[in-house]
Amino acid sequence: MTAAPPSTGHIAAQKYNFWYGKKQALYEIDLEMPPRAITALIGPSGCGKSTFLRSINRMNDTIPHVRHTGGMVLDGEDIYAPAQDVTTLRQRVGMVFQRWNPFPKSIYDNIAYGPRLNSATNSREELDALVENALRKAALWDEVKDRLRESALGLSGGQQQRLCVARTLANQPEVLLLDEPASALDPIATQKIEELLYELRRELTIVIVTHNLQQAARVSDFTAFFYIGRIIEVGPTAQIFTSPREERTNAYITGRFG
Repeated sequence: MTAAPPSTGHIAAQKYNFWYGKKQALYEIDLEMPPRAITALIGPSGCGKSTFLRSINRMNDTIPHVRHTGGMVLDGEDIYAPAQDVTTLRQRVGMVFQRWNPFPKSIYDNIAYGPRLNSATNSREELDALVENALRKAALWDEVKDRLRESALGLSGGQQQRLCVARTLANQPEVLLLDEPASALDPIATQKIEELLYELRRELTIVIVTHNLQQAARVSDFTAFFYIGRIIEVGPTAQIFTSPREERTNAYITGRFG
């Protein structure tokens, strides 16, 4: 019997601290995010969830006067090591933002943008197949297959958000980061995003920031509760929501603050 290939997309923060100038935003974060699972980051606004999420693919590097200590490890490699290529890292660790941001291009060209930039295909046939595959994975193909040359800006908000997921998937990442991906969507579009995440977890490591506790409970395997830049509690989602060990976690889950 042939051994199964090792899982990829294992993320671990190790005593990770982060500063914006003199202001410390994260304190001694220890958190493992296992492959082929969804980890939800919950907590009040301003508690460091999005800062932590953007640290995983070094998006914070674009902000002046930031610094960090500690480690952020992807498959055993420190992503902040001097030899780490940030472009390659962001191909491996894709990100979808709170507000959908399709390019002012056709649906097809939105998906093809990354593979073209990275010279990921050698022929038009390969590119066509890659675009179709990404749209299928994002549960969007059947809705747009006859409109590929039309502007992506003509899609509904929910479709544009799934297009952004497909655009990220076209780079064949190991990890998918999502920062409040459904906060601006209606309930039907939100349900489609959640169903999509449930399917994608078979192939990817997914980390999602959400203020919607019901959403975290529905879609995630593990949950980490952040408060004032620290992790208060982390564990299987069912345990966090039904029998949290920390009183502050219980108070947040039950709506007594936040």
